[in-house]
Amino acid sequence: MLPVAILAGGLATRLGPVTEKVPKSLLEVNGEPFIFHQLRLLKAHGVQRVVLCVGHLGEMIRQVVREGQDFGVEVDYSFDGTALLGTAGAVKNALPKLGNSFLVLYGDSYLACDYAAVAREFLRANRLALMTVFKNEGQWDTSNVEYQAGRILAYSKKNRTPRMQYIDYGLGAFSAQAFAGVPTGQASGLAELYGRILEEGQLGGMEIQQRFYEIGSPAGLEETAHFLATQQAAQGFVQE
Repeated sequence: MLPVAILAGGLATRLGPVTEKVPKSLLEVNGEPFIFHQLRLLKAHGVQRVVLCVGHLGEMIRQVVREGQDFGVEVDYSFDGTALLGTAGAVKNALPKLGNSFLVLYGDSYLACDYAAVAREFLRANRLALMTVFKNEGQWDTSNVEYQAGRILAYSKKNRTPRMQYIDYGLGAFSAQAFAGVPTGQASGLAELYGRILEEGQLGGMEIQQRFYEIGSPAGLEETAHFLATQQAAQGFVQE
């Protein structure tokens, strides 16, 4: 199974003062830090190695998660340094710990999908990157992808069209080579990188059927907590 980079270095401004002293990954969801839920999910899907790309209050995350021994996964850390590097810049900074191929997940997302299937499709397609998409139709967030017959035809967070019925699901697969043009030590975003790779004809696509959950907003945090509580009840999970 490919290693997973979790982007957990943002400032979480949409959540207001609550994240000024606590990083978003450590926000309590149903009695424990959100990242605990993420790591258990990844473990259940066969992930063995995780690299946390951290910046804002990142040392707090390391003190809580440590090396992942409580979750059965190996956790390593890549720190942005004195300035935040953005999503693509943070991954580029972590490349020495990720290897040639890896998955990338946002630190505020709970994605109950088949991670191994995403990795297999990425390796099969043999392109620089793969974007997972979900047929959102503007329901849970603004759609930003035109996707048809297994192909991404257009992607933009700024120039949206009525043909964009899908949304970037929040899980990507990359080769290290995809980051060759990303400047070292400078802020750079994954949205721009995806756009360049699409223009080069090197971006694969894969539709996911399970909807996404996120804690990046107060409404999303509440909805995610409800979903996880429902899942735990169905599995007979008891919090000790």
